[in-house]
Amino acid sequence: MKYEITIEGIKVYDKSQFNIAHIFECGQVFCFENVGEKYISYPQNHYAEIEENKDFYLIKTKNVDYFVNYFDLDVNYTQIKEKLSDFSIMKKPLEYGYGIRILNQDLFETLISFIISANNNIKRIKVILNNIRKSLGEKLSDNVYSFPSYEKLKDQKEEFFVKCGAGYRAKYLVKVLQQISPAILKEWDKLDTISLRNKLISLAGVGPKVADCILLFAYHRGESFPVDTWIAQMYNQHFSKTENREFMRNDLVNKFGALSGYAQQYIFYYTRFLAGKN
Repeated sequence: MKYEITIEGIKVYDKSQFNIAHIFECGQVFCFENVGEKYISYPQNHYAEIEENKDFYLIKTKNVDYFVNYFDLDVNYTQIKEKLSDFSIMKKPLEYGYGIRILNQDLFETLISFIISANNNIKRIKVILNNIRKSLGEKLSDNVYSFPSYEKLKDQKEEFFVKCGAGYRAKYLVKVLQQISPAILKEWDKLDTISLRNKLISLAGVGPKVADCILLFAYHRGESFPVDTWIAQMYNQHFSKTENREFMRNDLVNKFGALSGYAQQYIFYYTRFLAGKN
């Protein structure tokens, strides 16, 4: 992956491995906005503006090291895609979402975000999270606020989260903030994936699909394969008919192994496109 650190931020030259719309619109993250011809990214308390030029993408930021890691720029996705291309089902998803990269997201922010994502749509998820940010976060730019610290969130009552739009998920957020801390989440990274998944599922508001999202997007466990409506639709069409999503998930992990999470992102993005959701 060819990129260059400049006075403005980061220039990413290899567009075959990096497409900002693919990265942000494939369902893995909610702290972004598409403003005109650029994207704004604001994970945790960091901020970047990403613009496409003829020969490169410019990631304008003062937090260069953070965003090099965040966008996974030191990983060769050409090799990942070459391995996935051995699976016939991956041909069109790889062509359509060629510029996807799996972001390295914060454990705590991802946990809270994906609890809110349960039985929700992306537009609504972003509204709820931005309400929380505006209430407790620090201003980063015009109408953009940082994600609140654990210390600011842990003492909030259910009414606060309801007011932010979380609905029935408010009670889960209050409880999970009593169950964990960023330090606990970091300590869990030492666990094997099966044990870690069981720990996550034991938390309030975290079911199997949300746990797999956290495993993939925060813990970067590539052997995770979140199964939602779109993945279930693909599975029933291309593999076998079943309503058992845990069976689907286990079968897909067996098929794709350590590349499961990458396969999931390409398939998810392409399946939503076929359904007219992109």
